[in-house]
Amino acid sequence: MSADRAGTQVSPESLPKVRNLGWRVTMAGMGINLALGVLYTWSVISKSIPEAWGWTEAQKSLPYSIAILAFAFMTVPAGRLQDRIGPRVVATLGGLFVGLGLLLASRTQSMLGFVVGFGLLAGAGIGLGYASATPPAIKWFPARRTGLIAGLVVGGFGLASAYAAPLATWLIANYSLSTAIATFGVGFLVVVMLLAQLLRNPPAGYKPEDPAAAAGAAAPAPAVVNYSPGRMLGTGQFWLLWLMYAFAAGSGLMIVGKLAKIVAAQGGIEKAGFAFVAILAVGNAGGRVLAGTLSDRLGRLTTMRIVFVFQAVLMLLLSRAFSGNALGTLVGFTLLSALIGANYGANLSVFPSVTKDYFGLKNFGVNYGLVFTAWGVGGFVMPYVCGCIYDANVAANAAGAFVQSYYLAAVLLALAALLSFAVKPPAKEAAEA
Repeated sequence: MSADRAGTQVSPESLPKVRNLGWRVTMAGMGINLALGVLYTWSVISKSIPEAWGWTEAQKSLPYSIAILAFAFMTVPAGRLQDRIGPRVVATLGGLFVGLGLLLASRTQSMLGFVVGFGLLAGAGIGLGYASATPPAIKWFPARRTGLIAGLVVGGFGLASAYAAPLATWLIANYSLSTAIATFGVGFLVVVMLLAQLLRNPPAGYKPEDPAAAAGAAAPAPAVVNYSPGRMLGTGQFWLLWLMYAFAAGSGLMIVGKLAKIVAAQGGIEKAGFAFVAILAVGNAGGRVLAGTLSDRLGRLTTMRIVFVFQAVLMLLLSRAFSGNALGTLVGFTLLSALIGANYGANLSVFPSVTKDYFGLKNFGVNYGLVFTAWGVGGFVMPYVCGCIYDANVAANAAGAFVQSYYLAAVLLALAALLSFAVKPPAKEAAEA
């Protein structure tokens, strides 16, 4: 029998039975992320906060930004925990934290209450669950499938808004904002805790079969050595990847958190904001799977460069999308939402894949957690800056109050593309023996 913890021995005759568990673990991880993606409903929740509460646009960004920060930084201890004790217990705790945090947020109208409930508690729970979903899945598959499997697992997170945003809109319209948040709290607590029981690492001695490699097909070179977290932090490659991730993810999360407001302000589309959030979610999920697969074939850095440049162009196009021109129509915003979502989502499969390639699988949970803090910092800073830019410009130009944010994002994405040319595989001799 296989066990939750890596390191448990398995007899040779048991190996054929445990090989089939990889897809079950992958689907469980995807399902967990489908629930944890409640984070991406904030655009709908934020837009539904009553004027009577007295929140500014910058304040409406704060619970979301804090949730992103808590999510990202929790993946570091969560990654270490799942490396040591297995993903099942850690993901279960994640479901508990998310549920309790959302229930707390549903009982308050204060910004502080939302920061603690949605931001700190739910954000930390998302980090616990997310950090436990991808590592066990990719350990069941050969190196040539790393990008694909990572894309499938994290694709669930990106796709969540496709159902959660319309559901949140319906619950808010027919009941109340607090009822919508409480419903998600109870539902996701149950779903994540149940699916967590299906997560497990491969047993010691397990080596994934690779029929394509046996047939002579080229495969990505697996990391020969495993970097400890301390060693990884001492490499230039880590810091370059960290900056690239912060710039690219922050730019995407800025749009994710404000999309309903953006289409209302620039396109005059007031009642269908949830639909664009759902469209972005579909693009987000598709981009994760597509980019993961492409990176297995074209290489991680080549895929990143394509994504960064394309996203910068889309930001410039969004700065021109206003009611009265082609980009500001229903079709225009639909295409922009889907493509921005796809390019943002691509980062969430390519960066874990390159982390495994460069720094090994042994400490992948905590190592990717450290890389993932870039997502948190970018996601904290950019939506908040975007809100501040909007507040500073809305009185003079309500329709174009977000435009300066798009220019800032385009510059950061171009810089990320340039930095990618300085990234090289780390030296083998610097790694852990």
